[in-house]
Amino acid sequence: MTSSGASSHAFGAPGPGGAVTTADRAWLALACRLARASPRSATAYSVGAVIVAADGTELARGYARELDPHDHAEEGALGKLDADDPRVATATLYASLEPCSRRASRPRSCAQLLTAAGIARVVTARRTPVPTASDGADAPDGADGAGPLAAAGVTVLELSEYGPAAMAPNLHLLG
Repeated sequence: MTSSGASSHAFGAPGPGGAVTTADRAWLALACRLARASPRSATAYSVGAVIVAADGTELARGYARELDPHDHAEEGALGKLDADDPRVATATLYASLEPCSRRASRPRSCAQLLTAAGIARVVTARRTPVPTASDGADAPDGADGAGPLAAAGVTVLELSEYGPAAMAPNLHLLG
């Protein structure tokens, strides 16, 4: 068991670089299921995230608003990592929606946090749409995390077939 309570090697190792494996699909499906644990919000998306080492060991997981009303899933998972764990440099983060590129509620975006942590690869189900039901709070912070991540050398993949699962707990935001 990992510190997050999940089994090591539950689905296998992430794919290398831009290759997509069956394990990538299983880990992303788990991230989409984790999103459903997010407390519902009228202004912010429900997102799930899982960080997996290159050997398939789950290092951490999180979901939006898990410990704080402003927590994003990626920052929650990153906060559970051992900063000295050398596996982080080759790890893959699976997120149901793409990491944010800017935040209203925190000084650093999820893209910045992922880059600073040294995450090598990000797999997401879809880009984050701008919600229509938002009052300008945390939801539309700036979804385009794929651009800054790729510019920093992080491999970013979108498996759009998981888009409906990622959006299922968020349909109320789309009016």
